[in-house]
Amino acid sequence: MSELQAPRAAKRPSPRTHHGDTVDDPYAWLRDGDDPEVLAFLKANNAYTEQRTGHLGELRDTIFGEIKSRTKETDLTVPSRKGEWWYYTRTEEGKQYGIHCRLAADGDTPPDLGEGGPLPGEQVLLDENELAEGHEFFSLGAFTTTPDGHLLAYSIDLTGAERFTLRVKDLRTGEHLADEIPDVFYGAAWAGSSLFYTIVDESWRPHQVFRHELGGAEDTLVYQEDDERFWVGVDLSRSEKYLFIEAHSKITSEIRYLAAEDPTGEFAILGAGRRHGIEVSVDHQGDRFLLLHNDGAENFTLGWTPVTDTNQFHTILEHRADTRILDAEAFASHVVVSYRRDGLTGLAVLDFDGTTYGEPVELAFHEPIYTVYTGSNPSYETRQVRLTYASLTTPDSVYDYDLASRELLLRKRKQVLGGFAPADYEQRREWAVAEDGTRVPISLMYRKGLEPDGTAPCLIYGYGSYETSIDPYFAVPRLSLVDRGMVFAIAHIRGGGEMGRHWYDDGKMLHKRNTFTDFVACAEHLVKAGWSAPDKLVARGGSAGGLLMGAVANLAPHRFAGVVADVPFVDALNTILDPSLPLTVIEWEEWGNPLENADVYQYMKSYSPYENVTAVDYPAILAVTSLHDTRVLFHEPAKWIARLREVATGGPFLLKTEMEAGHGGRSGRYDSWKEQAFALAWILDTAGATG
Repeated sequence: MSELQAPRAAKRPSPRTHHGDTVDDPYAWLRDGDDPEVLAFLKANNAYTEQRTGHLGELRDTIFGEIKSRTKETDLTVPSRKGEWWYYTRTEEGKQYGIHCRLAADGDTPPDLGEGGPLPGEQVLLDENELAEGHEFFSLGAFTTTPDGHLLAYSIDLTGAERFTLRVKDLRTGEHLADEIPDVFYGAAWAGSSLFYTIVDESWRPHQVFRHELGGAEDTLVYQEDDERFWVGVDLSRSEKYLFIEAHSKITSEIRYLAAEDPTGEFAILGAGRRHGIEVSVDHQGDRFLLLHNDGAENFTLGWTPVTDTNQFHTILEHRADTRILDAEAFASHVVVSYRRDGLTGLAVLDFDGTTYGEPVELAFHEPIYTVYTGSNPSYETRQVRLTYASLTTPDSVYDYDLASRELLLRKRKQVLGGFAPADYEQRREWAVAEDGTRVPISLMYRKGLEPDGTAPCLIYGYGSYETSIDPYFAVPRLSLVDRGMVFAIAHIRGGGEMGRHWYDDGKMLHKRNTFTDFVACAEHLVKAGWSAPDKLVARGGSAGGLLMGAVANLAPHRFAGVVADVPFVDALNTILDPSLPLTVIEWEEWGNPLENADVYQYMKSYSPYENVTAVDYPAILAVTSLHDTRVLFHEPAKWIARLREVATGGPFLLKTEMEAGHGGRSGRYDSWKEQAFALAWILDTAGATG
C-alpha cells in the first residue's frame, strides 16, 4: 500500500498562508501529470482498484451485456428539416460513434425511419468512426452547415482536453478544403463565406472570437474579452439574419450583434450592455430581437426590442414568482418558451402575427414526474415544434407539436429491447425536510410491487450547483440496478434550479452548505420512509456533484454504505485559491473569492472535502477521474483518496483514472457502457444487491 499513499517528501511544497491561516498540502505534488512518479501513482491505483474489484468481473460483463442487449444498436434520430434537406444521425451495430447524414427534403413530414439503417438516397456528411480510427479518444465539437447547405464546418478533439481542430468540407464534392484551424473551442458560426469561432486562453476560458475567410491566410480577431470572469461564444440566429457574440460571467451577460449579410462589419452592443448581475439572452424575429432578462425579475421576464433601437423594451411575459423562464426560441410565426414550475419542466407556445403575440398555450403531460424540452428546430419558417419528452419510466420520446391543429405527433419513442415494459416500473415524487425546514423534492423509480419496508438497496444521485437541474430522465443502464431490486432516487437539492432561481441562490456562495445538508436530509428521508437502510444506501454524483459526494461523506459517513464520485471537484478550496488553474477566476462568482475575502475562505475551508477528512469510519468510496480532464483536474480525486487512506478508517478507498479521456470519460459508446458497467457492479456489490 505504500506506493499508493506515501507523500513524496522531496516534492512536498512549502506551506502557504491565507488570511493568517497556514496551509500545508502534502499531496500537492500530485498536480503534475507529466511527472513519472505521478503517472506511476495513478497506474498503481488503477491496478489496486482492479485487484479490489476483480471479483466483480463476471457481473461487469453481465451488466455490459444487458446494456448492449437493451439498446437498438443500428438506429437513427428523427430527421430535422433545414433548408432543402433533412438532417439526422445514425448508428450501426459494432461501431462506436455516430454517422451524420442528410436526405433531400420532399414535403414537411419527416421521412419514414424504416428499421433504423441507412435511408434510401441519403448523403453521408461525416462518419465519426472513420475520423476516430486509430485514436483512443474522439469527440466532435462544432457541426454546422452554411445556410445554402454547401459547406460543413466541424471540429474534432482526439485527447479529451477539449482543444479542437476546425475543418471545412465541401458537401457538393465530398472534398475537404485546405482551411484547417487548430486549438479552437466548441462551436462555430457561418455568415456567407466567413466562419466565426472562439479560442481559449491559458486558463481554458474562451475569450477571443475570430473570423476566418475561406482560403485566407490570416484570421481576423473580431472580439476579445479581457475580464477574466467572462467567457464568450458566437452563434448565428435561427433566422440566419444576425450573428451574436455573447459574453457571460456566472451572473452577468453582454450581447453584441451584427447583420449576417455584413460579416466584416462592426458588432454593436445590444441595449444597455453590461450591467453587473443582469443576465440576458437573445434571439431574432422579424423586425425585432426577442430578449429574456432578470432585471428586477428574479425568475426572468420575456420581451422584445426593435432591431433599430435596442434600448426600447416591450414586455411579452411578466415575471412570475412561481415560474422560472428558462429560454425563449423565436420562429417566423411563433415563440416557444421553456419554463420550470413546481419542480418540473414545461413548454408554452405563443403565436406571432408579425406584430403581436398570442396568449401562451402550455403543453400538457400526464405523468406525475417527467422532463420535456425542445429538440432540434433549425428551421425558422416551420409550422411544427420538435420536442423530447421522457420520465423515469418512459423512454425518450420525440414529438412534433403542430401549430395549426395543436396536436402532439409522436415521431419516435426510443426502443428498449429485451422485454422492457414501462408498466413493470413505478415512479413517484416525495419530499424531504431540510435542516431549516425547506421541503426538498425527491424523484423515485423502482420495480412495481416493491414495498418500502426498509430492506431495499438504493442509489441516490445528486448534483446541486450552477442552477443545473437533474430532472427525471430515462436511462437504459439504470434498469440493471432497478431490475435487481434497487430503488433509484434523484435528490433535487438547492444549488440546482429545480424550484426556481431562489433554489440556486440558496445553494451557492455563503449558502453552499444547504446543498450538502439537503442531500443528507434526502438520504435520511429515504430511510425513514422505508425505501432503504444506511447499510444499503449508495450515493453518486459527478463534477460539482462530486464535491457534494465528498462533503456528505465528511458530514454523514454513517448514512451511506458507499459513495461514487465521478470526476469529483473535491479539492475545491485549493483550486479556487489558484487563479492560474483552468476556469478558477470564472468560478469566483459561484463559490466566492477566498483570496480576497476571509469569510469566503473560512466558509470554503469548512466544507471542502479534501481539508475535512477526519479519523472516523467512512463508507466505501470509488473515485473516477480522467488524466486529460480540463474542468476538474485529475489531481483533485487523487489527493482526496490519498488523504482518506492516510487519515480515515473504513473504506476501501479506490481511485480509477482513465488515461486517455477527458471530463466526460471514455468517448465511444461501447467504452462508455463498459465504464458504466464497472460503476454499476460496484454499486450493486456495495449495496448488497448482487444476489
